[in-house]
This record gives sequence, C-alpha cells and structure tokens, in this order.
Amino acid sequence: MKNYKLKVGIIGCGTIGSEIAKACQGRLSQRVELAGICDIDEAKASVLNNSFKKKTAVLKIDDLIEKSGIVVEAASSKVSAQVLEKCVKAGKSCLVMSVGGLLGREDLLKSAEDKAVKVYIPSGALSGIDGLKSAASGRIDSVTLITRKPPKGLEGAPFIKEKGIDLSKIKEETVIFEGSASEAVKGFPQNVNVSAVLSLAGIGAEKTRVKIVTSPSYTANTHEVEIKGEFGRIMTRSENLPSRTNPKTSALAVFSAIATLEGIVSSVRIGT
Repeated sequence: MKNYKLKVGIIGCGTIGSEIAKACQGRLSQRVELAGICDIDEAKASVLNNSFKKKTAVLKIDDLIEKSGIVVEAASSKVSAQVLEKCVKAGKSCLVMSVGGLLGREDLLKSAEDKAVKVYIPSGALSGIDGLKSAASGRIDSVTLITRKPPKGLEGAPFIKEKGIDLSKIKEETVIFEGSASEAVKGFPQNVNVSAVLSLAGIGAEKTRVKIVTSPSYTANTHEVEIKGEFGRIMTRSENLPSRTNPKTSALAVFSAIATLEGIVSSVRIGT
C-alpha cells in the first residue's frame, strides 16, 4: 500500500515558518511533504527555498492553499484571520500560529466547526493548556497570565510606541502592562500570543487577565499561569529561551508547532 504523506503549505517565512519548513523536510519527512511556501516578501521565500537541499514551490497564497492538505499560518496576527477564512472556504485544515489575530473573529472557528474543517492551535511557549482545557469542562473562576521578558523582546510593540516608553532607560523590574488578554494582544501582537491561546481554551479574552513585566536582568521569556475553578487551582511556570534568530519568539513556540504537526500525522496521541 502506498504511503501517503500529508501535504503541508506554509504561509510566512520568518523564524517560525522557516523552522517548521525545515522540520517538514527533516524530522517529519517520512510522514509529511512540504507542498510549498509563501511570503508577502517573495525574496524572503526564495532565500528560504534556496537553503533547502530539496527545493519546494514558492506560491501565491491561493495557489498554496489549493495544493496543500494543511496550511500553516506563520505570518502575523494581521493576516491570520484572513488565512483561516480562506482555508475554511476551501475546506482545508489550518494550523494557526498568530492566534492573537483570531480574537474578535471567533466566528471563523464556528464556521470551521460547521464545515468540519480542522483548525489546530498549538500551545506555543506555554505550559498548562491541557489542564485548562480539562478545567473548562467545569466552572473556571479566573485565568491570569504573568509574562516576563527582557526589554529587547518588547521592542517595536504598539503599546510601547503609543505610551512613548523608552525601554533602554529601564534599569529594574518594571510592570509595563496590566489588562485583559484582548488589550494585551492589541498592544503586544508579537509578544503575547500565549494570552490568546489561554483565552480560546478558557474563559475568553475579556476575562483572561494579563500582566507584562520587563527587566534588563531577565535572560529568558517567562510565562506564569494561574487558573482557579471548581477543580481547584493550577499554577504553571515556563522559562523559555528566545529562538536563535528572533528575541521576540520563544524556541518552545517553534517546537510546539512542530509537535502539533507531528501529532496530526501520528496514530498515538498523549495528553488532553
């Protein structure tokens, strides 16, 4: 019997998309096939393709979706909802990395359910999602996320620009932001995707609370989660090293995406 491979198309050739593409041609190559890559910057896609031993197709977004069995969105929160909408219309599975772009567009998840389109949202740089999903079967009273990042990891965030915060002048541990997950995702779209994952798995973006803290002494991206409900209390802490190529991305976020793809093509699944 012929061994069919899952055809994976990747949108976004930055840090995460590049690593997933490399995994498709390496660790996952026995069970998946890289059908193509896509980026708004075609030169970036070409550079990535030239780094492969086995070249793939550099495609426009609609062509990539058509040729793929599953589409991986690794572009940005500005386009993740658009990508998912196209996948739902085309009846193609979608793995979404820029989860913040789905807050306020939960209707797309409902449309996917109605059309039996599979949508995969990795845990990212966070631990405790399995526990939160289990707890959501009962009553959850509160979900709180405290994220700690070095100043460099917050550079360029809309909230930092809007408030005129000079990160270079921060000399000690400082609370930069406190508010809802919805507000956090708007202010830090590249930094706290984990809050969007927590929101979708738990009690929603308005009720999920987020605190962002920074200090020049921090050497890792740290996420602490506290969940309270009728089940009791869960507390988790993840100390994540930044990826080798982008201080705004945790290495664990990349590994989470690869593990999710691996789970899709595996017969045995562990965890909730």
